[in-house]
Amino acid sequence: MRDMTSSSFDSRLDAYAELLVRVGVNLQPGQKLIVRADVEDAPLVRKVVDIAYSLGSPYVEVLWGDGLVSRSRFLKGPEGSFGIVPEYRAQGMIQLAQEGAASLAITSEDPDLLADVNPENVAEFQAAWRKAVRPYMELSMRDAIQWCVAGAASVGWATKAFPGVPEQEAVERLWDAIFTATRITTDDPVRRWREHNEQLRSMRERLNERRYAAVRFKGPGTDLSVGLADGHRWDGGESKTPAGTTFVANMPTEEVFTAPHRERVDGVVRASMPLSYNGTLIDDFTLTFEGGQVVKAVAGKGQKVLDSILDTDEGARRLGEVALVPASSPIAQAGILFLNTLFDENAASHVALGRGYEMTVEGAASMSEEEKRATGLNDSLTHVDFMIGSAEMDVDGVKQDGTTEPLMRQGAWVS
Repeated sequence: MRDMTSSSFDSRLDAYAELLVRVGVNLQPGQKLIVRADVEDAPLVRKVVDIAYSLGSPYVEVLWGDGLVSRSRFLKGPEGSFGIVPEYRAQGMIQLAQEGAASLAITSEDPDLLADVNPENVAEFQAAWRKAVRPYMELSMRDAIQWCVAGAASVGWATKAFPGVPEQEAVERLWDAIFTATRITTDDPVRRWREHNEQLRSMRERLNERRYAAVRFKGPGTDLSVGLADGHRWDGGESKTPAGTTFVANMPTEEVFTAPHRERVDGVVRASMPLSYNGTLIDDFTLTFEGGQVVKAVAGKGQKVLDSILDTDEGARRLGEVALVPASSPIAQAGILFLNTLFDENAASHVALGRGYEMTVEGAASMSEEEKRATGLNDSLTHVDFMIGSAEMDVDGVKQDGTTEPLMRQGAWVS
C-alpha cells in the first residue's frame, strides 16, 4: 500500500495544483482567485493558494465548506429555516467575479452524505442559494470569467467509489484515478492537455460545419430526439473569455457540447449511470419529453430528489445542454463508477436539465433575455447533468432537410 505522505504522492499533488492554476483557471499575474472547497481538501487548497500567490495574485479568497456541518443543519435545523443563506458569501463571490477574479471549485462530496435527509430541506436551501448567486452564475455560464471545477479524493467519496476496500486504500485508489483522468501521470501534463484540447477543438469544428437541426439517441430504454437551438455552436475543451484568456472549465473533460432548443426535445431517455446530486443518489430513472418539457419522470431510487430538481422552476423541466462523449474516453475505459458528475459525465454522452450556456449560441452574450429565448436557449436557476450514453448507444445527426447520418455507433465516433 502506498504511503499518502510519500514524496511521490506529494509531487503528484504539487503537479495537480499547478495544472489547476496554470491550465484550469489559467490565473494571470495581478488577478484575484476564488477557491471553493471542503475542509477535507485543505492539503490541495494550500498548494493552490501558494502557487496563485507565486504567480502574482494579489488576493486569494478561500470559501470553506464542511459536508458534515451541512448534514447536521439539514437533519436538525428547524422547519422553515433552510431558506436562510449566507448572503455575505454570495455577495463576496459576485463582487470578486465582477472585478475579474478567476474561480476554482474543488469537489469531493460523499455521494450518500444526505441520503437520509429530507430532500425538501435541501431543495429549499438550493433554491435560495441559486437565487442569491445568480449574477455570479451568469458570469461563469457565459465564460465572462475563467472558471474550473476539479476533484479531490475524500474518505466519504472514496469508500463509495471503491466499496469493500479498506478506507486508506480506497482514498489512494481514488487519487490515482483522479491523477490519471487529469493526465498528471503523463510525462508532461501541460503539453498533454494542449494536445487533448486540440483534439476536442477539431471535433467541435467538424460538428459546427454540419449544422445539424437535431441529434437523435437510440439505446437501451432511450429513443430521444434533441432539437438544437437556432444559431447553436458546439463547444468543448479549452474555453476563452471575452478578453481572450483561455481556461479549461472542467478537469477532466472529454466532451463536446451545445445548446438544445428548449421546445424541440421529444421522446424517452433512460439514465445510463446513477446521478449523485447534493449528497443523494438518484438511480434507475427515466424521463419522457414532449415539446421540450419533461412530462413524466420515474426513478427507482431518489424519486423525491428528482422531483425537487424538476420543480426548481419552469426551465428545470427542459434541457440546457447536450454533450457527446465516446465510450472510448479514458474515464470510461478506467471502468470506475465515480458517483461524481464531474467524472462520470466524461465517461458517457449526457444531457443537462436547466440553464443553457450562452457561448453555445452565436451572439447570445449580446442578446436580450427575450432574444435568447427565441433562439431556443433555456433559462433556469439550475443546471444538472445526467448520463445517457454507453457502448450500446447510437447517435445520429439530423440534417436540416430531415435526413440523418451516423455520428456514433455503439458509443464510438463514426469517422
